Amino acid sequence: MTRRAHPARTNPAATPRPSPAEMAAAAGRTIPDVAAPDLMVLFSGINPSLYSAATGHHFARPGNRFWPALHGAGFTDRLLHPSEQHLLPALGLGITNVVARATARADELAPEEFIAGGVLLAERVGRLRPRFLAVLGVTAYRAAFGRPRARMGRQAETISGVPVWVLPNPSGLNAHFQLPALITEFAALRTAAAATAGH
Repeated sequence: MTRRAHPARTNPAATPRPSPAEMAAAAGRTIPDVAAPDLMVLFSGINPSLYSAATGHHFARPGNRFWPALHGAGFTDRLLHPSEQHLLPALGLGITNVVARATARADELAPEEFIAGGVLLAERVGRLRPRFLAVLGVTAYRAAFGRPRARMGRQAETISGVPVWVLPNPSGLNAHFQLPALITEFAALRTAAAATAGH
């Protein structure tokens, strides 16, 4: 079962929105992972947005559906604000990225960056040993791990011995998946991860 917590609610209004200048200055910046050993799921984004890099919070850009999908799928008891990312490890969840450097768009990343990022991500997964690695974006997964035919869902291959689940990219720019469809995909992962509890 998912580890549950009822953390105090923070005030999102207390988190200032970065200015355009602050976001421009965040290009190339990195964000520390939110992670710990033995998590239920380690979620890996493609790379941080400029908005996220400017705030220091993963999936912080307005319109990103990661946090609503996480809540809708039952991973969290309430909708968390990106500034509450530090609460995730207590729930058995973590966040990292395939590529560390922030860009305005993921298509600014070079193929070599995905390959190098995949190597580093595999090393990270090997150290942390989550129950599942969830990569948020099938194109990024294909590029990072040389799996050109990969599809959404659980993969036949593992990464450093850890089962892999590919989820849709929750960015607001991904028009192929609206929130209800994202929640369905996230919920399938949650069901699989919960089924492995205690094994």
